[in-house]
Amino acid sequence: MKKEFKFKEGEVLLFNKPLHWTSFQLVNKVRWLIKRELGVKKIKVGHAGTLDPLANGLLILCTGKMTKEIDQFQAAEKEYIATIKLGATTPSYDGEMEEDHFYATKHINEDLIKTTLQTFTGENQQYPPMFSALKVGGKKLYEIARKGNEVAVKPRTITISRLEILELDMPYIKFRVTCSKGTYIRSLAHDIGKTLKSGAWLYKLERTRIGKQTIQGAISLKEFEETIRLR
Repeated sequence: MKKEFKFKEGEVLLFNKPLHWTSFQLVNKVRWLIKRELGVKKIKVGHAGTLDPLANGLLILCTGKMTKEIDQFQAAEKEYIATIKLGATTPSYDGEMEEDHFYATKHINEDLIKTTLQTFTGENQQYPPMFSALKVGGKKLYEIARKGNEVAVKPRTITISRLEILELDMPYIKFRVTCSKGTYIRSLAHDIGKTLKSGAWLYKLERTRIGKQTIQGAISLKEFEETIRLR
């Protein structure tokens, strides 16, 4: 189906970010495709909220003059479908690194999980993962952590408005979470494990909504490439 794009004037593009891709890799690929299609040397393309390489789901890209709207999208409420694994932790709080510590889970039942998850709703103070792109003193935390160094990290105020269990298949918990800007689902997974007097890490993550934009309206990179070739 033919679609007219106005990349220079500004477009808001909804993508389902592929697993193992960084957000910047997707931006660079889309920018290259647009430049090739338009035959131009420069075009503004930016994303509205990073997704980790091991996460997939909705990533909003803005082009041209619509890049001015990026801050608005970044500030919007987010929704994710997350699966965490109980009984172990990893240094990165996700599957990027191997499990390094192991904990008991026999004391954990569905009632305890439900009660625990409810304590995370509302406004909370959350510490970001050490293996993150957040900067402290001009350096990214993951750069500091990979050198084996430690640095004091301040907690950030976040709000979780909804936390709903979707599936429970021990040691895995799948849930839907609706949260504010700046919420690290990896940290949420880690903190849930600690509160359960065990450990946990983020096994799988999909972003399903940013503000009013949902994953149902997103396209794959392949679909985008095929669409612009039809112009």
